[in-house]
Amino acid sequence: MTVVQSFTIGDLRCHTLEGGLQRLDGGAMFGVVPRVLWETKAPPDERHRIRLAMRCLLVEHPDGLVLVDTGAGNKDDAAFRDIYGMENAGLRGATQLEDALAQAGFAPADVRWVINTHLHFDHAGGNTRLDPAGGPPLLSFPNATYVVRRDELAFARHTNERTRASYLAPNFEPVAEAGRWQLVEEDGEFLPGIHLRLTPGHVPFHQAVLVRSGGDTAAFVADLIPTAVHLRLPWIMGYDLEPLRTLETKRALLADAARERWLLVFEHDPDIPFGRAVAEGKQIRLDR
Repeated sequence: MTVVQSFTIGDLRCHTLEGGLQRLDGGAMFGVVPRVLWETKAPPDERHRIRLAMRCLLVEHPDGLVLVDTGAGNKDDAAFRDIYGMENAGLRGATQLEDALAQAGFAPADVRWVINTHLHFDHAGGNTRLDPAGGPPLLSFPNATYVVRRDELAFARHTNERTRASYLAPNFEPVAEAGRWQLVEEDGEFLPGIHLRLTPGHVPFHQAVLVRSGGDTAAFVADLIPTAVHLRLPWIMGYDLEPLRTLETKRALLADAARERWLLVFEHDPDIPFGRAVAEGKQIRLDR
């Protein structure tokens, strides 16, 4: 797998950064879709898990580097990593995300903005990192302002039996303690060419990040459409808290994407980092 793949949206240079792999239960990843259908697209292992990327997006922006999502980080113990099939260790104690960032020509200190689509551990775990001295987690991107929906942070802080396994405080509370959150409440242009769009369903305050420049658009769709296989409207994760809401959110976003031929960037597809949305009858296919 190529660690860094680059593309241009208008005047903005972008890079997908491979942050490692995880393995999650195939049935959970495809919800009510029968296994006989999904297993031909995503073959499971002996523990019924499928391979999933933890891909992030880096945008070279005039206001500073923008990093969208941060992978799983390095704070989890061996049991956690076994359960979720995590493989994201890099070279010389780094994470694979840090290695990919270096391959793109940058260091963590160069990142000016970190935008989280939501605060689940495989999207925000890399916000912070272990302190080698044994203290509380440190900010992984020491010069960055971190951005998330205000309501998503509140949701992450008030978990229940259904949600608490995914929201882990060491991934987001050190950011709050450092005074580095910038909390957004509405859709719109956060930075010139960087747009935030509420895309609820997986969790109520999930957001997509749209990169727009020169009449072109790339959409980092995160867990709304985790893999290219999930382009089919009813193929919705069992992990989604509001699957019928996911359905309508997908329908609206994909209609926009097909009409304007957006480049869709997939966070979890292990083989397809991105592709152009093209309408084909009632379906959406990718032009790669």
